[in-house]
Amino acid sequence: MHVEIWSDVACPWCYIGMRRFEVALARFEHRHGVEVTWRSFELDPGAPAAPEGDRVERLARKYGTTRDVAEERQRQITELAAADGLELRFELVRDGNTFDAHRLLHLAAAHGIQDAVNERLFRARFAEGVLLSEHTELERLGAEAGLPAGEVGELLADARFADAVRADERGAAELGITAVPFYVVDRRMGASGAQPPEVFDQLLERGWDARSPVSAS
Repeated sequence: MHVEIWSDVACPWCYIGMRRFEVALARFEHRHGVEVTWRSFELDPGAPAAPEGDRVERLARKYGTTRDVAEERQRQITELAAADGLELRFELVRDGNTFDAHRLLHLAAAHGIQDAVNERLFRARFAEGVLLSEHTELERLGAEAGLPAGEVGELLADARFADAVRADERGAAELGITAVPFYVVDRRMGASGAQPPEVFDQLLERGWDARSPVSAS
C-alpha cells in the first residue's frame, strides 16, 4: 500500500501531522507493507530566500488579523505540538523559500531516508531557527540525517530534482489539493489536515481493505 503525503517543511501543521501519522503507522498491523512518500507542496512558491520585516506582522497581514491574534494562534499551535512531543519555538522561526529543501527531500527519497531528512528539516526550522533556504544549512542538515555531504552540495549547485518538485505540485493540483498536509492512499482515498492518530488508523485500515486482489496477494 502506498501513502503519499503532500507537505511543506514551512508548515507547522505538517510537522504535527507527521508525528501523528507516525503514531498510527507504528501500531498498524500491516505497517511493513506500507510505503510512504513525501510529496512537495510550497505554501508560498514566490517567497524570497529571507523575507524582511517582522514575521508576526507578516502573518497578521496575510490572514487579515491583528498581531495579538496571530501571536495567540502561534501559542495555541505550540501547545498542540507539545502534546505530541514536538518543540515549536516560533520566536526563532525564520521564513524563507523552501524549494531547495524540497529538492533535498527528493534526494533523500533516492537514498531511502526521506523520513529522517524530513524530520531533521522540521526540527531545524521550528526548534532551532534554521533558515532552510541557506545552502550551507541544507548541506549540514542533510549530512546529519545521513545523506552524502558531497552529493548534497552537488544537488544544491545545479537544478537536480527541480522537475520532480514541480511534478509533485502538478500532481497536487490534479488531485484538487489546495492545503497541506494531505494524505493519499493508493490514489483511492485521502485525508486532509493534522488529524488525530485515530483518524489515520481508520485511513490505513480502509486503504488496506480496499486493495485490489492482485495487490493484496
